[in-house]
Amino acid sequence: QVQLVESGGGLVQPGGSLRLSCAISGFDMDRYAISWFRQAPGKDRQDVQEVSCIPRMTDPYYPDSVRGRFAIYRDKANNTVNLQMNRLKPEDTALYFCGTILRFSCPILAAGGDIWKGSYGQGTQVTVSS
Repeated sequence: QVQLVESGGGLVQPGGSLRLSCAISGFDMDRYAISWFRQAPGKDRQDVQEVSCIPRMTDPYYPDSVRGRFAIYRDKANNTVNLQMNRLKPEDTALYFCGTILRFSCPILAAGGDIWKGSYGQGTQVTVSS
């Protein structure tokens, strides 16, 4: 049974950092691409944004809005995919969740994938505010 469970969210001041963790079970996390997504307050499911993706091979994917601030990586010892978020901005406030559609490459959404038909967790709230 595929399961993804997020943790690490919270309230942080602008300019601060957070590290989110996605605990994975039920499939080989080294074999498939895994992404972090976010759904901003008041936005619908179709407006979800993919903020990072780590593929089976090659370099991770980041959109312009987070490139240079966010970093995704696998922690094989703990079977997690983590998202290090630095220099956070108020516009980063959102519900963050991890997911996969069991493909090898990134990104998921821009390549026409539908995360809502894949596997994803319940999310962890990130609020950036002073």
